[in-house]
Amino acid sequence: MKIGEWITSFLAWTQIVASPFIIGAIVGFIVYIKYPTTKGLVIGIFISALGLIIGVVIASRIAKKHSTVDFISSVTASPELDNLDKEEN
Repeated sequence: MKIGEWITSFLAWTQIVASPFIIGAIVGFIVYIKYPTTKGLVIGIFISALGLIIGVVIASRIAKKHSTVDFISSVTASPELDNLDKEEN
């Protein structure tokens, strides 16, 4: 695998990991704000870590079955831009 291909694959992998991690971090932060004790902090960190682990598992499964770059491309593709040649008025 060439270095450029590896870098783009790694960046796509991190994008896939980031989504569940950010959700877990937000939920963990909300838990900590609701319960600002040591117990709330531990639960918040646990939820954030769980989001990270889930993200790694999802990204690794996608990388094994498909290319992460192909997955990110299909998710972020805009079907509206495919028909730019056709003008509809």
